[in-house]
Amino acid sequence: MVLAAVIALNPLGIEVIHAAFFAGEALSRSIWGPSVLAGLAIMALIVLLEWGIRRLIISRRARGTASLS
Repeated sequence: MVLAAVIALNPLGIEVIHAAFFAGEALSRSIWGPSVLAGLAIMALIVLLEWGIRRLIISRRARGTASLS
């Protein structure tokens, strides 16, 4: 989750997001827009997977279920 925030909020990430959605040129928006949306969707999927795995681990610890390793 932290990595997704760092990628999106560094100066290069902010510039790419600006080029994708706020640029004055339609060519820039049409080139960067789908790329940024795909990247955001992938980052959201990774965040959801990480959250689900952490939730699973915490619930197993709370029940006292031992792992097989």
